[in-house]
Amino acid sequence: MVHVLAFEKPVVDLVTRIKELRALAGADERLVGELRRLEEKSALLAREVFQNLTAHQKVQLSRHPNRPYTLDYLSRLVTDFVELHGDRRYADDSAIVAGLATYHGRSVAIVGHQKGRTTKENIERRFGSPNPEGYRKAIRIYELADRFGLPILTFIDTQGAYPGIEAEERGQAEAIAAALEVMSKLGVPVVATVIGEGGSGGALGLGVANRVIALEYSFYSVISPEGCASILWKSAEKAAEAAARLKITAPHLLELGIVDALVPEPPGGAHQDHDAAARFLDQALADTLRSLDGMDRQALREDRYRRFRGLGAHIA
Repeated sequence: MVHVLAFEKPVVDLVTRIKELRALAGADERLVGELRRLEEKSALLAREVFQNLTAHQKVQLSRHPNRPYTLDYLSRLVTDFVELHGDRRYADDSAIVAGLATYHGRSVAIVGHQKGRTTKENIERRFGSPNPEGYRKAIRIYELADRFGLPILTFIDTQGAYPGIEAEERGQAEAIAAALEVMSKLGVPVVATVIGEGGSGGALGLGVANRVIALEYSFYSVISPEGCASILWKSAEKAAEAAARLKITAPHLLELGIVDALVPEPPGGAHQDHDAAARFLDQALADTLRSLDGMDRQALREDRYRRFRGLGAHIA
């Protein structure tokens, strides 16, 4: 499925030409020079176009339907992934994928939001918005990882927890609160990555980590720009203004100390090259996880506590 945002069209056209030329260059070495020239031009054009993007345009990029999701990254980052299903109370929730895997030679636990590619998949996964059983499944994996001393990698990409009546009846708020409590007490390293949207408590249920890193064109916020605009101005049409005022894009998050590091994306965004996006993320994840080695269980808890207690500012 091809989906092109208006402001990214010049870059997409050039990237498409590069992909076509790359396929031909394998059979004709004379095209290698032209390919290299186009790649340099593409990187330059992408920097020029994207350095002036508004906050709302970056939010649009974070939601791009061609952007890599959790399972796309897992297929490139880990091996031996075994998905675990169900919360052992009510049902399985496919809006959250969870399981065990091998990452750089060590066993890890994985929890991540998962959107769909097709209409059918998105209905099944509710566009990555979990029900309570999704968070209870995540809790089950957190506790399993803690019991066996496995580092936890979470991947955040949701507009927020599912707001349906059935979700509320089954204790949506309680499930998220329980996830926050369990994550805060874990004695293993936890690294959270915002790979797309990071919306409200639905994101925070996977975000109480020792380190939080964010992709270049992701966002992380207590509320979506549309939700904020609907509350403050009674109109979702003010979403662009809300996005700017909320300071929710990755550079602002780093400046405010909400995230600990930014992960660069390929020219044109992660949706233009899933493999390159995964390579950038792999380097950041490996370095971040390595930085937590050597901490004992209590030190990890205290580190996580200090990180979240240090967020925000108090003005006397």
